[in-house]
Amino acid sequence: MRHTLVLGGARSGKTAFAERLALRTGRHPLYLATAEALDPEMRDRVAGDAARFATREEPTQLSHAILEEGRESDVILVDSITLWITNLLLTGKDVSQAVGELCATLVEFQTTKVILVTHEVGLGIVPENAMARTFRDLAGSTHQRLAEVCDDVYFVAAGLPFTLKGAPPMADA
Repeated sequence: MRHTLVLGGARSGKTAFAERLALRTGRHPLYLATAEALDPEMRDRVAGDAARFATREEPTQLSHAILEEGRESDVILVDSITLWITNLLLTGKDVSQAVGELCATLVEFQTTKVILVTHEVGLGIVPENAMARTFRDLAGSTHQRLAEVCDDVYFVAAGLPFTLKGAPPMADA
């Protein structure tokens, strides 16, 4: 099973691209959201996802959720890794350890395709506060570790996917 990492900036089209990959790849896709629908705008977004996908919210226990949901789904779309990192930071969890667990899960778990969506935050200026710099550094190191274990890695800009590693996407993705 080929796992996929999809990177891009805010509103770059990365999630739409990942959704097309998931719908093209699987018959029983699951949308694994790291966001919690705590306000009306987020509830509307989750409702839109739920119209096309079975949906589960999991803000911190990503590896466990992938293993659990992989029994029923043939493709799992995780959106987003950067929000997951934020959730881990805000709950005082060890991000590096959690990323290591996720990478190990992806390497060992080959029965279900996992598509990971994440925000590339390292293309801008250096943040002026320590927490933002820590987040940027953790996101960058996480992306490198995930890119190493994923078979396909894409960067999406202006809705266009660029292949960084692996197979080029099909024309309809």
